[in-house]
Amino acid sequence: MFELFDDDDEKPRALLAAVQLPDVTDGDAAASLAELNRLAKTLGLDVIGRLVQKRQHFDSATYLGPGKVEELAQVLADDLEAHPGHPQLVLVDHEISPSQARELGKAVKADVLDRTAVILEIFHRHARSREARAQVEIVRLAYMAPRIREMNKGKGGRQQGGIGAKGAGESHLELDRRKVRDRIAELRDELAHIEIDRKTQRSRRQVLRRVALVGYTNAGKSTLMRALTGSDAYVADKLFATLDTTVRALHPPVEPRILVSDTVGFIRNLPHDLVASFKSTLDETLESSLLLHLVDASDPDFEAQMRTTHEVLSEIGAGETPARLVLNKCDRIDDPERIDALRVAYPDAWVISAKSADDVAGVHGRIVTFFEGAREEAVIKLRHDQGAVRAALFATTDVLEESYDEDGGTYRVVAHRASLDRLSELSGQNTR
Repeated sequence: MFELFDDDDEKPRALLAAVQLPDVTDGDAAASLAELNRLAKTLGLDVIGRLVQKRQHFDSATYLGPGKVEELAQVLADDLEAHPGHPQLVLVDHEISPSQARELGKAVKADVLDRTAVILEIFHRHARSREARAQVEIVRLAYMAPRIREMNKGKGGRQQGGIGAKGAGESHLELDRRKVRDRIAELRDELAHIEIDRKTQRSRRQVLRRVALVGYTNAGKSTLMRALTGSDAYVADKLFATLDTTVRALHPPVEPRILVSDTVGFIRNLPHDLVASFKSTLDETLESSLLLHLVDASDPDFEAQMRTTHEVLSEIGAGETPARLVLNKCDRIDDPERIDALRVAYPDAWVISAKSADDVAGVHGRIVTFFEGAREEAVIKLRHDQGAVRAALFATTDVLEESYDEDGGTYRVVAHRASLDRLSELSGQNTR
């Protein structure tokens, strides 16, 4: 099946290609290809068509079968004749081998990027912090290492790496495997130093009450983050609009403070190396007492997106953290009966629009209720030399009574169990 779209002459031109295997439903195949389409648009590409071939397995040489390769080559040739000089790309909706990408590219006379390469390019463009840039480069280098030889074989006078002449292609062709290994080692050493700084920052706030916004990319996390904290979190209708975790205090403020974290979004078939690479970023979820799992309820594929988020959370060890399901973007649902059906299907979910001031106020109140409703009373004893722990105690608990003797101070406090547990770790005593 080949489908052509209206074109936009101002952008590089891309055709999407996918093999649908027997165990993949038509709905899942269409949803995955639609997601690749959005990834392409995030890169600023003009998607002019898509091809789907049902096969028992990928072709070992060119991913697509010979007949479909010829069909794809003819469509690209016709398009190049109609739009001479425009860069052409084929985006493949799977991760394919270096030799498959090379042979397919030779056959259709266009650069070929697989799904992983597309995602890596987006991560590369959107990484802002020193840490995120280093993490992305490690994964990009690991991805490119086995492909460098194949790219040299298939160069054939065409510049590889295609998207805007930047990224995984031209800049890495000159690196041999030893240089790649050396560069990865250098970046990992840099990340180790960054992690020391991160631990120092976290130690200052480790007893604070924490909420993490998690979910599929483009579920509205940054919009809700901005509304809950009054921050200037970046909001854009793009996949992976932000990669760096943002931490802000809940606003209007409460005492003790509650911190809200906006984490990187998830996506189906996210390369495992990227999940591992962004482990430190996703660690914000592990330090949180509450996760708000945001879902774009207006997306027809939202249930599959929910499953993807659950899988990633389990993979990073956050599957047991208390979580609340937030069905967002309900302002985009015109049918009231569908919203009623969502409430019935997910009775414990918070059904909201992050653009509604009333809904955001409701989320704010529920967050506060979660922490206030779970508070306990405890007695904590501190030595005179534990001034930092005492400061954390006053920052994260309500101190009901305090007294002092020659050994130190005794404090009767009320706090959330997570805060008490962290104070136990810092003070070296059991508050249970």
